[in-house]
Amino acid sequence: MQVPLQIAFEHMPPSEAIEARIRREAAELEKFYERMTAMRVVVGKAQHRHHKGDTYHARIHITVPGAADIVVSRDPSEDGAHEDFNVAVSDAFAAARRQLEDIVRVRRDAARHG
Repeated sequence: MQVPLQIAFEHMPPSEAIEARIRREAAELEKFYERMTAMRVVVGKAQHRHHKGDTYHARIHITVPGAADIVVSRDPSEDGAHEDFNVAVSDAFAAARRQLEDIVRVRRDAARHG
């Protein structure tokens, strides 16, 4: 990436474990699609306590040249699936990868038919 990975925390203190997990996920995405120019990841806790405990949200914004920016937001689900930050981060990065795969597919088809 041309711009270093940006990681921000909302409504929670910074965590080395969460940051390390995000860096690993971002590195995997960059291996898959090295033309990304910038990525910002925001992870945070919901501001209020749910009856099931704290929940996490994750947002990813990726800049890709020649394509619309990829924006993914994974907010806490009603079933408590995002009570673990790993699930919120995994869901968000999986969605970002699917969007990158779509970009690759469109560009490959355009090159084939272009």
